[in-house]
Amino acid sequence: MQLVIVGAGGHGKVVLDIVRAAGRYEPVGFVDADTRLAGTKVGGVPVLGPTNVLVKLRQQRVGYAIIAIGDNRTRQRYAELLESEGFELAGAVHPTAFVSPTAKLGKNVVIGPNASVVTEARIGDGTIVNTGAIIEHECEVGEYAHIAPAACLAGRVRVGAFSLIAIGAKVIPCMTIGEGATVGAGAVVIADVPDGATVVGVPARVVKVANQEASHALRG
Repeated sequence: MQLVIVGAGGHGKVVLDIVRAAGRYEPVGFVDADTRLAGTKVGGVPVLGPTNVLVKLRQQRVGYAIIAIGDNRTRQRYAELLESEGFELAGAVHPTAFVSPTAKLGKNVVIGPNASVVTEARIGDGTIVNTGAIIEHECEVGEYAHIAPAACLAGRVRVGAFSLIAIGAKVIPCMTIGEGATVGAGAVVIADVPDGATVVGVPARVVKVANQEASHALRG
């Protein structure tokens, strides 16, 4: 099954490796908004041009697409575009990852090398579970979130849509990370994080939040 990868940057290279290792799809090319990349190759795969090449790809019966862009909201916008052009959104799971048979993955989910998605976890559409990340039992991760390398969600954590759990961050059991929140690199979350908040440190403390009332509650 032929597949186009949207995004030819660093994450695109990672996704290409995952797709090749998984062996389910044949990557035929990249699409990237940077027109300077058109005609070059990434990992031996041609960069075909910006999104105006999608119509031609569909005419050539390329039916699948995967989005390899780190920014959460940009991934959502491309997902809407690709579906409107008739592509089926594909996911990719590296063969060294563990995904429980009782876990549920949405569309266009990317699971990196040595990541774990454990019993009854739920991963929303368009989410990245990056290299070595751990999603423990009964976690719920919303759409277009990013669980970065070596981040760890303990059991029954809830992560809102469009949130980022940065590299090496840890969240203790049963916490809720709000929609559009950011947990900084190496942070340890021991309290709920409001929508739109950015938290850093050990234990995690708010440094920015759109809702000042929520900020006061988190500061305690």
